[in-house]
Amino acid sequence: MSDRTQRLGDVIPRPASVRPVPAASFAIIDGGTAVSAPPPLEGVAGHLGLPLAADGAIVLALDEALPAEAYRLEITATGVTLAGGSPQGVFWGVQTLRQLGRNLPGGVIEDHPRYAYRGAMLDLARHFFTPAQIKAHIDLLVQFKINHLHLHLTDDQGWRLEIPGWPRLTEVSGGPGTGVDGAGPGFLTLGDYADVVAYAADRFVTIVPEIDMPGHVNAVHVAYPELTADGQPVAPRTDAEVGYSSLVAGREETYTFVETVLKTVAGLTPGPYLHIGGDECLSTPPEDYRTFLERVLPIPGRFGKSVIGWHEIAGVDLPEDAVVQYWRIEATDDAVARAAAAGRRVIVSPADRTYLDMKYDADTPLGLDWAGHLSVERAYDWDPAERLPGVGEDAILGVEAPLWSETLRSVDDMRYLTFPRLPAVAEVAWSPRDGRDWPSFRERLAAFGPRWTADGISFHRSPEIDWH
Repeated sequence: MSDRTQRLGDVIPRPASVRPVPAASFAIIDGGTAVSAPPPLEGVAGHLGLPLAADGAIVLALDEALPAEAYRLEITATGVTLAGGSPQGVFWGVQTLRQLGRNLPGGVIEDHPRYAYRGAMLDLARHFFTPAQIKAHIDLLVQFKINHLHLHLTDDQGWRLEIPGWPRLTEVSGGPGTGVDGAGPGFLTLGDYADVVAYAADRFVTIVPEIDMPGHVNAVHVAYPELTADGQPVAPRTDAEVGYSSLVAGREETYTFVETVLKTVAGLTPGPYLHIGGDECLSTPPEDYRTFLERVLPIPGRFGKSVIGWHEIAGVDLPEDAVVQYWRIEATDDAVARAAAAGRRVIVSPADRTYLDMKYDADTPLGLDWAGHLSVERAYDWDPAERLPGVGEDAILGVEAPLWSETLRSVDDMRYLTFPRLPAVAEVAWSPRDGRDWPSFRERLAAFGPRWTADGISFHRSPEIDWH
């Protein structure tokens, strides 16, 4: 918690309702302010960094009348009451309380998210990040009420999750020399993955694992040439090209492999989703693509999971609980609109608004620019329900900000491209549309500069923001 004083609504994402009481304020005193919380909330209380006591001035509580992720925060001159519809709702209220600092302005905040799914994606395939680094990233994400972390675990350049019975996937395609330019080796053991999942769950973040297929599979073919079309070895790829590899739709060995992998990942993942990719299958004939997805899309359901795929999957018949993730920059997509009309939910991730790997501007030393430059204002000033014709508010499950790692070589690189644009996308996903405006966000965002600097967080000092 910081020591500065601010207005009640000066947090990110902007709350749904803020009623200041300027005459009232409450100061948190080190060693003198305690928290009261019933047993289900003691773990949540720990994120405040204050001692627990039966008569603490800060009181955490559950209120069954509130939706699960909603919270109500009341600050008076004598103390603080924070109630949530579930421990998760209280946890989001704690994030608001932490942003407000130690000199708490008086008043009432009543808050709830616009969308149930508020996500960030981290690409581990092109450049691997360790469990400790992923955990640190989660801690930064939850400050802004991000509740899903999508891990892109496999691609042409690397395979990053241990699969029993298929050891060469990680021994070869997760080993030295993998990743773009051969600079991103490493993989998660089963224990590593379970540890990350548990760490995320303690912070009310759902891990969404992605095994990309039928394209983006050169790492599979390097490890197991018998899964190629002709059974011959293929060379590792450490460039950033896409669209040249494909699993073979007409061989039963393909589906034996796929089922084993998805069963393993489903067993490790308590969250409701498995992501099967499905994008950029440029070398897969259309009929083979359809055949493959008809076999694979139902598999997650057999293991109790809902399938997510990049929006190319909308071109085939989808399971009833399938989720389509839109990622392109085009203004329309008829297949996604048809899927939405048929009752499928959509995650909105247009690359020109949410892809954190895009350059901020022409001078940005990292990132790509195929979707254009993505300034902070551009990441903020759009509305998900107006992005795609035929995909309105009721069809949208949520919003996700992907970070692809072709140009990343370090944690500092990851943070530089994530901040300050991730808070912008987070507010798009959480706050009511009529409660958002760029001048207010720009002012609130500026206050994070000193915090990030003090914490050693590498971030882009965008000239759009008057950093404090």
